[in-house]
Amino acid sequence: MKYVIGIDIGTSGTKTVLFDEAGGKVASKTVEYPLYQPHEGWAEQDPGDWWRAAVEGIRAVTADADRESIAGIGLSGQMHGLVMLGGDGEVLRRSIIWCDQRTNEQCREIEELVGHGRLMEITKSPALTGFTASKILWVREHEPEIYEKCKTILLPKDYIRFMLTGERATDVSDASGMQLLDIARRTWSAEVTDALGVERGMLGTVYESPEVTGVLSASAAEVVGLRAGIPVVGGAGDNAAAAVGCGVVSGGRAFTTIGTSGVVFAHSPELSCDPEGRIHSFCAAVPGEWHVMGVIQSAGLSLRWFRDNFCAAEQAEADRRGVDVYKVMDELAAKSPVGSGKLLFLPYLMGERTPHLDPFARGAFIGLSSTHTRGDMLRAVMEGVTFALRDSLELFSAAGVTVGDMMACGGGASSRLWRQMLADVFGCPVRTAASNEGGALGAAILAAVGAGIYKNVGEACGAVIGDGTVCEPDAERSGRYGELYRVYTRLYGRLKDEFGALAAM
Repeated sequence: MKYVIGIDIGTSGTKTVLFDEAGGKVASKTVEYPLYQPHEGWAEQDPGDWWRAAVEGIRAVTADADRESIAGIGLSGQMHGLVMLGGDGEVLRRSIIWCDQRTNEQCREIEELVGHGRLMEITKSPALTGFTASKILWVREHEPEIYEKCKTILLPKDYIRFMLTGERATDVSDASGMQLLDIARRTWSAEVTDALGVERGMLGTVYESPEVTGVLSASAAEVVGLRAGIPVVGGAGDNAAAAVGCGVVSGGRAFTTIGTSGVVFAHSPELSCDPEGRIHSFCAAVPGEWHVMGVIQSAGLSLRWFRDNFCAAEQAEADRRGVDVYKVMDELAAKSPVGSGKLLFLPYLMGERTPHLDPFARGAFIGLSSTHTRGDMLRAVMEGVTFALRDSLELFSAAGVTVGDMMACGGGASSRLWRQMLADVFGCPVRTAASNEGGALGAAILAAVGAGIYKNVGEACGAVIGDGTVCEPDAERSGRYGELYRVYTRLYGRLKDEFGALAAM
């Protein structure tokens, strides 16, 4: 029996999992670390924390394993983060990560230097504060002494690769979120890098996700307690890895993640995009194929906000019964009818990306009356998040990407009520995977392909991924939700100017 390691470098912590070649979890370890916010809207992490977490995780999951049978290592990670290294490989500053919002001016600069139209043609996205390119320009403009010392630019998971192998490399899916990659050609764009004055020599070599990018070095092997020479594959950005981890690797397949933010992700054998950039079109972890992805800012965050501010009674009940508070909240929401008694919620607590690209959008309850209960409001929050996720599916359809099968993952997917809402609002079956290891499993599957255990990603997923539960859409509920969704889609346009006026006060 051979084994593979999947390492998922997240925002709250790094999860390391040892799997057997059939995808069975052998051991798992998660190590948390801090997020630094030196100013409002800024978000940074220390790459050294990621490395220490990876080392601790690898040592923990392999402590009782046959280390000679470990065939490969795969990496998954938070996208867009900027890691800057000096000539000796030393970290020059904390990483500016995906949710940092300091680069508005640099985004305008990118649009001017490249041209909005060409930027969309090449990178398939407008200039966004979350992406890496604007962060590079920010450091160059505000910290020139650091930029002068910089010899290598990496993404978070690729820093772990560097520490494991000494190789400066990335994969196509993660590189897609840097705004420096030619998405169609799956290589760095000379036109974009030249226009922005970014030296391509600072960027790592680009690989397909299952390709071997290097092997565990002797020095790193001693640190993590493994044998030298274990292959390390390209891996993938977090959502691309999660897609592999739940088997979304062929046309017509998709998944929805309800975590803090919300994602709708669909695999596509062909490159498709929205000309307005309201959804992302990135390279997939399957060589030569792509995916489209919509992101909402406040999915699980909306429910957590409601929990923290309005659900003290449910928390007390959960404590009394010894269950998770979200179980009690589900029970309360289930007592409210479909449509929450004609109450709608706009889940724009942190602005919105898909489809509005509006940092000033804000949350709102619409239709509130004296007859509504806390349970109605709770259900409206869940339904509002589900409507916001459907916006992405509508854009996928307009871009020519059809979805016939939907997986659900993330914390929200543990709620049977929420999965049924997804099925009813989307109008298609919603499944769960038998394993909930997500990105770590996806990274391990890619490692298994790179190690030669499986011929390709599709074969590996067919052997490893199993279905869990399935929620079928109910025709009557779907019809009711269709009526409510049409009202929901009109609300943002009618409130947009007022959101802007409030922000300007």
